[in-house]
Amino acid sequence: MAVMVMTKDNIRETVENNQLVIIDFWATWCGPCRRFAPIFEAVALKHPDVIFAKVDTDAEQELAAQFEIKSIPTLAVIKEGDIIFVQPGALPEEVLEQVVEKSKEIDMEEVRKQNS
Repeated sequence: MAVMVMTKDNIRETVENNQLVIIDFWATWCGPCRRFAPIFEAVALKHPDVIFAKVDTDAEQELAAQFEIKSIPTLAVIKEGDIIFVQPGALPEEVLEQVVEKSKEIDMEEVRKQNS
């Protein structure tokens, strides 16, 4: 699946209607963000069952603030409505691939039991 553009207007519906959402917080002026973009897009193509989205932190400052984004690029993973992973910095393709696979494996029922 192609990478979607996420905004404050579509985040709720996207998160509520999809089991796994991976978000790349970026900006056009950010060199590391531009270098990470093709990696993010390549991994997205390998996982059509996962929603991959990009948030332009300049255009979506409110959304970036909600996620407490301090540096970019930052990757966030939301599974079944819960944020399970946030990490700043561009990742190599094999590491991003591992993040996706590990995120798929996480049993959210078990996580919620441990956190209650």
